[in-house]
Amino acid sequence: MRFLSIIFLSVFLFNCNAQSSVIQVKPQEEVTLNANPKLVVGVVVDQMRYDYLTRFYNKYGNDGFKRLINDGFNCKNNHYNYVPTFTGPGHASIYTGTSPKNHGIIANNWYNKFSKKMVYCAEDSTVVAVGSDTDQEKMSPRRMKTTSFADENRLHTQLKGKTIGISIKDRGAILPAGHSANAAYWFRGKDEGNFITSNYYMNSLPQWVNDFNATTTAESYLREWNTLYDINTYTESGSDLNVFETGFKGKDNATFPYDLATLKDKNGGFDIIKATPFGNSIVADFAIKAIDGEQLGQDNITDVLTVSFSSTDYVGHNFGVNSKEIEDTYIRLDKDLARLFKALDEKIGVGEYTLFLTSDHGAVEVPAYLQSVKIPAGYFNRDEFKTKLNNFLVKEFSASDLIENISNDQIFLNKARLKQFNLKLEDVQYAIVNEVINYNHIDKAYSAKTMQSSTFFGGIEALLQNGYHQKRSGDIILVKDPAVISYSKTGSTHGSGSTFDTHVPLLFYGNGIKKGSTLTKTEITDIAPTISALLGISFPNGATGNVLDFVID
Repeated sequence: MRFLSIIFLSVFLFNCNAQSSVIQVKPQEEVTLNANPKLVVGVVVDQMRYDYLTRFYNKYGNDGFKRLINDGFNCKNNHYNYVPTFTGPGHASIYTGTSPKNHGIIANNWYNKFSKKMVYCAEDSTVVAVGSDTDQEKMSPRRMKTTSFADENRLHTQLKGKTIGISIKDRGAILPAGHSANAAYWFRGKDEGNFITSNYYMNSLPQWVNDFNATTTAESYLREWNTLYDINTYTESGSDLNVFETGFKGKDNATFPYDLATLKDKNGGFDIIKATPFGNSIVADFAIKAIDGEQLGQDNITDVLTVSFSSTDYVGHNFGVNSKEIEDTYIRLDKDLARLFKALDEKIGVGEYTLFLTSDHGAVEVPAYLQSVKIPAGYFNRDEFKTKLNNFLVKEFSASDLIENISNDQIFLNKARLKQFNLKLEDVQYAIVNEVINYNHIDKAYSAKTMQSSTFFGGIEALLQNGYHQKRSGDIILVKDPAVISYSKTGSTHGSGSTFDTHVPLLFYGNGIKKGSTLTKTEITDIAPTISALLGISFPNGATGNVLDFVID
């Protein structure tokens, strides 16, 4: 009995000592559950391929892209995990942490099979523009089905943390800012040249926005666009005069310099600014003013600022991936980023903010250029495709008008006509898949039934499934050959699941972020969960991405 008592006492003392040693250590360590930056800044560069970081690296200064690369964390193998790679879905996916399968923004414009018309990702007929008399610009985030991390930050802080979205494009400002944003501001060109919003957010513009619009800032950018440096030093791009660029109306060829004041009347007035590097400059100007005007980052409650530089997309569409114009645009954007970062340092404080930079999609080299250097590429004729398919369906089913719409590489069938001819939906889907796979430039085709009944874990099929929304997507999904596009033979575009469209930069910087880099594959849907984890807030309610724990310090 005494022996057992000794054993019991020994065990008791051992446990007490063990617990005591734990208790002694813990008070010496301060446990931080989350970082507390005063401001989170999300920067999206529209149509930025990853290789623009490396290709133009030697032309960049030390305070823009290089600052993020050298002092932040570089995810070098970052990709979109869905198709299609467009601006609306890209911005929504970055900030919601999920793909179109869940957030519902399946394209910039898509066919609504219930209303039988095309709809725009940010349109909202229930609102009106604020800051413009136009009957257009009726915009809000209501078509996006899930929350953004900015929404979750608003909820977490009892709406004390502010959210402001800014871009040249309405969708580039609205979708990132989320549903509960204090404001989203975008640029109204035409004959106005002002930043505006809608009454989804407010009934009148703040005074600081009115003051900005009252300046001559927009007019000042209607000037000559020439290369920032000697054009002969732009060795990372093709010749200035070539047959692969569109250019501006009113100018015989797409070569430097461009007199914007002279060209504006034939190119949408102030809209011409959007298609030059100066569109990025005015966004940087406005974002810097917004920091003071909205009093962002002025207390210990985290605010969110989303900034989308969209002129890179306009320039890419116009001049192409390999143009002198795209090189000059990125050299100038690097300087605009440096200005923005300097303002954040001065107004918020070094180490007081967290920032990430990424893109909404990449872009293809101009297929005509690829063909000229013997790389497989081409152009897809949608009208010929539709005519050929319609003729097949008439012959196969003795029925006409079975196709209701073809858009975004999706075919929508006319359900009323199928019922009228007593045709089964699955039979028609199956017949179309087996027919179009024989057509030129069609690489793959899948039915809605396949997307709904199968689970894919890799390849283009997984990308298609992540981009497929059961209620909004079509009956057949098409995949064209790599570098085959439905576009003009000049300029670049995007939208595919090829790596030139999916591989985009992802740089983290600032408060709570490690210095380093990784070649581990990351996905665009990982950004929102990572920022949420950093802040210690709830993830967006549809988030499917992973926390990149190796990024967080």
